[in-house]
Amino acid sequence: MAASTARPETRSKTHQLSLALSACAAALGCWAIALLTGSAVDTSPSLFVLACVAIVWAAAGIVVTVRHHCPAALIISSVALTLALGAACFSLDATKVLADSSALIADLGQRLSMTMVAALAFHLALTLPDGHVSRASHRRFVVAAYITSIAVGLALLADRDEVSVWPLLVLWAVVLSAAPVAHANYRAAGIIDQRRMQWIGWAAVVAAEVILVSVALSLVADWPNHVGAISLAASGLIPIALAAGTLSRLLARIDRLLTHTVSLAGLSALIVIAYLIALAAFGRRPDDSERSLLLLSMLASAGAAIAHQPARTWLTDRANRVVYGERISPDEALRTWGARLTRAIPLDELLLQLAETLRKSMQLRSAQIWAGTDGHYEVAAMVPHRNMKPYEIGDKERSVVSRAGVSGGTWLDIWLPGLVEKSNTSTRVAPIAHSGELLGLIVCERPADRANFTEEDDRVLTELSRQVGLALHNVQLDTALQASLDELRDANDELRASRVRIVAAGDAERRKLERNLHDGAQQHLVALAVKLRLAKDSVVDDPADAEAMIDEIRGDLQTAIAELRALAHGIFPPLLMSGGLAEALPAAAARAALPTTTDIVVGRHQQEVEAAVYFCCMEAMQNSGKHAGDAASSAIKVWETDSTLHWEVTDDGPGFDAKGDAGSGHGFVNMRDRMGSFGGTIEVVSSAGSGTTVRGQLPLDSPSATH
Repeated sequence: MAASTARPETRSKTHQLSLALSACAAALGCWAIALLTGSAVDTSPSLFVLACVAIVWAAAGIVVTVRHHCPAALIISSVALTLALGAACFSLDATKVLADSSALIADLGQRLSMTMVAALAFHLALTLPDGHVSRASHRRFVVAAYITSIAVGLALLADRDEVSVWPLLVLWAVVLSAAPVAHANYRAAGIIDQRRMQWIGWAAVVAAEVILVSVALSLVADWPNHVGAISLAASGLIPIALAAGTLSRLLARIDRLLTHTVSLAGLSALIVIAYLIALAAFGRRPDDSERSLLLLSMLASAGAAIAHQPARTWLTDRANRVVYGERISPDEALRTWGARLTRAIPLDELLLQLAETLRKSMQLRSAQIWAGTDGHYEVAAMVPHRNMKPYEIGDKERSVVSRAGVSGGTWLDIWLPGLVEKSNTSTRVAPIAHSGELLGLIVCERPADRANFTEEDDRVLTELSRQVGLALHNVQLDTALQASLDELRDANDELRASRVRIVAAGDAERRKLERNLHDGAQQHLVALAVKLRLAKDSVVDDPADAEAMIDEIRGDLQTAIAELRALAHGIFPPLLMSGGLAEALPAAAARAALPTTTDIVVGRHQQEVEAAVYFCCMEAMQNSGKHAGDAASSAIKVWETDSTLHWEVTDDGPGFDAKGDAGSGHGFVNMRDRMGSFGGTIEVVSSAGSGTTVRGQLPLDSPSATH
């Protein structure tokens, strides 16, 4: 119950008055018990119970006055005093022989106590949780209730021999009419006050259940004999609940206790109604000789058992609506998150549903879910939606936040400044982390008048952040896997194309070799064969001519040998096989179309690796010879690092637009295929007027390069 906002001096007088009323009530209750126990006359047990209940109300009034300074304490103390006065008047009437005036006072006290308790209950129900009258109309209702109760009490004196019951039933029906107002006050109250009112609701449900069961058992089996006493005793749970609401330790789980109690009470009421229906079907009360009642009772119990599960579900939903204002309890988000993940729902929609569930179940002003990586985070879901700028978190802050639990207050100002708006709210932030990496944040903002977050709220947020972190991590893995699959698909397509080009290039080289052999060396050899035959024919007839012809054949043979050697160089240079790149590239540079310098600082490597670098450099030199111009020059440089072989061919020709033309020519495609077969790459750097540089890198630790 909220503390009173009255002035200190007024509040102090109210508290003193409340304590005085409670003390008087306790004294009167004890006196009534003493009268009953000291009397030789048999009295009703209800009188003892009434006196005890008055003492319990007095104790509750003292506890509420001391622990929570609010006007409700004065109402509770007034209820205690009214019950104690009634108990004292009933006890005097039962144990003493009273004179006319004394008897009149006792009768008046009895009747006014019964009617005034109804007015005080109406006043308390209308002003929960703190006893303040919030509206002028409510104040008029309260005044009317007191006036009506006094009038009814005085009217009941018309019959002093017996108290008429129906006016009291009408008064308590009016008390029950305050229930909607009490529920509206509950919806508008803060979290702490709501849980205190939940204790009152729990006591009312239990008391009603005890009374219902007692009445039903009395009708069925004539037991228990003192239903009125049991009903009075059950009403004593109300002051106990009022006192329990002042203890913070008892407020944590009352919501669950209330929902289960309402569910069980509804089930019990269903069973009782089933028994009463069975009795009505039987037509009269059965005696011991009648066994059909047992069968009907069993049938009634079976019907109740069949209706148990749907009734329990419906009553639980209704209880949640009454307790929380929604159909969900605070841990609903935690209970439903896993089930939602199993459905084919996009993650964005899942996060939005989670934020909506958090806002409803925890009575938040705003529920936000941030997601991102590498210190950059954006709102993935927010209810209600607002435009929020991305939030940046530094490396140091990310390390601290990812290891922190659910936090708020000053901690946010230190480690997450600017994340939460400076407003009249209570905020909790749960880091969404996985394997030490901060993947996002769950931010919950609650109005300040709704009190602070509880340990149960923090537990729910902690478990949710873990599960959401796992989901976000899986999404990242899926994204990375999809990207890898796309890269693998592209690489596979490139590999297929490369294989096609290699096969085509091999076929083309074989055709070229065939043409070169046919048009070059083969023609020389055919000519040599013809000249040898002519020389043979001339040896006898004209030796001088034969000798000249043999000299000519010797020159043709040297020419054929040179042509075959040049052709062999084009297939696989012998120097490359014997001396490696350090000998083969300078020899090739000496035969190049442009003046070419070399800087070769490498050792020996696998033959296929050296061939790939050699022919790439040859291709680059041929391109320079074609396009750089007669006045240009070129340079070849080959070196290696710990795990990579580098090569570079540079010319000082006119250059070209590398962005538009690089990689489009057949020569560049061949070089890229050669390097790609070993996991290497090539790069073309050129611009108009600045020459051209072709460089490549080949990893020496790749499987294909070390095979």
